[in-house]
Amino acid sequence: MKLHTLKPADGSTKNRKRIGRGPGSGRGGTSTRGHKGAKSRSGYKRKLGFEGGQMPLQRRVPKFGFKSLNRVEFKPVNLDTLQQLATDYKLETIDFDTMVAHGIASKNDKVKVLGGGELSSKVSVTAHSFSASAVESIEKAGGSVNRI
Repeated sequence: MKLHTLKPADGSTKNRKRIGRGPGSGRGGTSTRGHKGAKSRSGYKRKLGFEGGQMPLQRRVPKFGFKSLNRVEFKPVNLDTLQQLATDYKLETIDFDTMVAHGIASKNDKVKVLGGGELSSKVSVTAHSFSASAVESIEKAGGSVNRI
């Protein structure tokens, strides 16, 4: 066997359709595009969401409500999660970098500490935002709250 004798396995390759090469090709005339309509014309490009003239889904579905362009999405973190961190790693300060390092938040998140669960450790917590109940619980346990 030599390089010049190599060929693909039988049936693995197929000749492409040669379209628009006259009547002798068997695909002359309309060149497999049918007779009339937008798809038969040159330069046809289907619009995104076009359903053949039927009312498109994005126009059929009713729209309601209000979506604020200035909404800020927060990653919620409860007090019991902070307590778990403090006991497992013996921490006295929990800041945003600590939460990122332990997989609680990603580096692009904004963190809001919520008052779910109990906090018994004296911990200094630094985050983007806090709920009123979280601030009360942290200060009651002897800790402090710092906003970024």
